[in-house]
Amino acid sequence: MRTRNSLAAVFAAAVLSTSSALAADLPSRGPVYAPIAPAPIWTGFYAGVNLGGGWASVGTPVSSSDLSGFIGGGQIGYNWQVDQVVFGVEGDFQGSTQSTSDTGVVAGIPFTVDQKLPWFATLRGRLGYAPGPWLIYITGGAAWVNYELDVTAPGGSVSDHTTKAAWTIGAGVEWMFVPRWSAKLEYLYMDTSDTSVTLFGTNFTGHAQDNIVRAGVNYHF
Repeated sequence: MRTRNSLAAVFAAAVLSTSSALAADLPSRGPVYAPIAPAPIWTGFYAGVNLGGGWASVGTPVSSSDLSGFIGGGQIGYNWQVDQVVFGVEGDFQGSTQSTSDTGVVAGIPFTVDQKLPWFATLRGRLGYAPGPWLIYITGGAAWVNYELDVTAPGGSVSDHTTKAAWTIGAGVEWMFVPRWSAKLEYLYMDTSDTSVTLFGTNFTGHAQDNIVRAGVNYHF
């Protein structure tokens, strides 16, 4: 009986020793960590400046011409980033040198027609995709345009210098080239309502469908 118990103890010790050796040979598993989502670098307020140009085809009873010039101004906005989707709102104010002057004769009367866009402002929503430091977005909303139409002829003149509501839509790309600083390139299409004046029985209507390309720099707070 004593011999049988001794053999059982020796067998158990051998099994335990073999199990320990096999366990020691297995590769150890380190702690498992969940992937960390990238920080939302686009969330927050920003402000910046921009410079570019605009052009629009406009027509009057005397001619058709190109309302073109330089633009420049500033913008301010706020972004919300959820994963790689960015929602935002932006407002901007632009000074403009866009202008044109045309002359012609209607019913034997020589007319001079001057058209200008001294300034405009927009308030737009933005929706974009942000793969890392890049933001590709579409934008659209409301605009307010100061459209000046002046018609002169021998013996008379008439003008309309009112600010008119318009709409705008566009797209752009923005690059966060260093922390808190980004550069952008943007295109906007802006459509104004009609501006009409009448002189000596001839009606003159101005309507700008403006194309705007501008580059800018933003600081993110």
